[in-house]
Amino acid sequence: MAFLLLVLGFLEILLQVSAQSQPSCDSLVYCQGNLLHTIQMARIFNDSKTFVDMRMLNDEQTTLANFDKLMNDTDQNPSQDDIKKFFDDNFKEGDEFENWVPSDFTDTPKLLSRITDKSVREFAQDLVNIWPKLARKIKQEVLDSPELYTLLPVENGFIIPGGRFREFYYWDSYWIIKGLLLSDMHETVRGMLDNFLSIVDKYGFLPNGARIYYLNRSQPPLLNAMVSLYISATNDTAWLEKNIQILDRELRFWLDNKLVDVVKDDTTYRLAHYDSESASPRPESYYEDVTTASTAKDEQQLYMELKSGAESGWDFSSRWIIDQNGNSDANLTSLHTRRIIPVDLNSYLCQAFQKLSNFYVILGDYDNATFWDNQFNVWQKTIERVLYNHEDAIWYDWDNELGQHRKMFFPSNFAPLWAEAYDTMYAEDIGGRAAKYFKSQKIMDYEGGIPASLSRTGEQWDYPNAWPPLQSIVVMGLAKSGNCEAIEIAQEFAQRWVKANQIGFNNTGEMFEKYDAEVPGQYGGGGEYVIQSGFGWTNGVVLEFIDRFFTTSKKTSR
Repeated sequence: MAFLLLVLGFLEILLQVSAQSQPSCDSLVYCQGNLLHTIQMARIFNDSKTFVDMRMLNDEQTTLANFDKLMNDTDQNPSQDDIKKFFDDNFKEGDEFENWVPSDFTDTPKLLSRITDKSVREFAQDLVNIWPKLARKIKQEVLDSPELYTLLPVENGFIIPGGRFREFYYWDSYWIIKGLLLSDMHETVRGMLDNFLSIVDKYGFLPNGARIYYLNRSQPPLLNAMVSLYISATNDTAWLEKNIQILDRELRFWLDNKLVDVVKDDTTYRLAHYDSESASPRPESYYEDVTTASTAKDEQQLYMELKSGAESGWDFSSRWIIDQNGNSDANLTSLHTRRIIPVDLNSYLCQAFQKLSNFYVILGDYDNATFWDNQFNVWQKTIERVLYNHEDAIWYDWDNELGQHRKMFFPSNFAPLWAEAYDTMYAEDIGGRAAKYFKSQKIMDYEGGIPASLSRTGEQWDYPNAWPPLQSIVVMGLAKSGNCEAIEIAQEFAQRWVKANQIGFNNTGEMFEKYDAEVPGQYGGGGEYVIQSGFGWTNGVVLEFIDRFFTTSKKTSR
């Protein structure tokens, strides 16, 4: 027994050393070290992301030498004015992008002619006209000297979310691409996909976003879903054949790095969880993370949980907060993202396996098609056996430490419907049961959209915030089931969402990243930064709903 404890203690030390040796990225300016700590904790910017998006005026070695001189000249205790002067002398606004209008942009996409309601058609026209405002292309000087910037260089133009999010992001891009394809912008989509694939080819995975400080984590794995949208719209099988191996590699990253054993009813399964093993503050939220961790029992552990929560896209939510009794009424110091087996992550992967298998079938590679189809079948059965709760007739996240479902309402509970990560032979029955669960949680009461949770914690992925991708997952998932009651809910909430977004746009002239489920059109709040406008995925989801529920070619079944 003593020997076993000694071995376990040694393994724990090894894990801690491993985590410490995995900073956010290699940069000694932007991702780790005393320079980053000193500038971010001096709080010369209200938003920690501001500094790490700046460019260096000199190379890294010179910048670090200048910082060492500052510390020596001030006896290791520079004032805020000293730090501000050092910053002004060594950094400047990135100015990374050139003005760019996508060559395939049109203000008269075919979608508009199919919209039956005049006011909705005008709203859709306004949304289409936002795309050029969110279009970016990286300047040549960034491509020539990438070491001076934190931006990951890519050759093609792309669409950003908006606001402080001036680079592209992984899961945002699924709904952006959905909207772009509905806007007849196929070339822009192909360029964005080529950008993503170039990054996967270089790093082995697709990070959270296009900055070096995101290289410690990914985001919800929707790359194959994006490609599926593109192939369905264009039938560009030559492009698919050229890039299939990179798509395969991205999925294997998840299989190789994100799986854990899950035991239920004395049977061991393998499922995915979000997991960043980088035990340092997020550079883009450095001050916030250090402040949060200042009262934590284990700072390094919390930093890994914070980064894993950011990897989920739900940063942050009561989904990941667990106190010692397994409840969600604590704060971020009780973040335990990595011990939770998320319904949505495993549904995304299950869907991705099937889509990749289908791609291989298109290309006539039946060996690889069979491999990924087998993965799909295994995941589908495992999701049903581990995550589906037959009593409540819905899927739940799984607490892998307590060995039980987290029986709380989240829109992610409906992700298997959206991803069709279940036996669709029973789609109508399962969709009907999910519709009854939806109503039992009194979600029909919310005129402004489906809330991210029913817990008012002050975190931005909680009540009363309603997020565009979560509307899409629930609405389109229910609609796909083919169940009449589920379709009625889907139609009702698609109409509520479009109306709420239209109200907000008419009042402000802007689209926001999130809204208030209680007040139609009111933008949301909470979290680490002020509300952002733009907004890529918001525009995409509204166009998706308009196409499905407001056109002459309405689709009401699977």
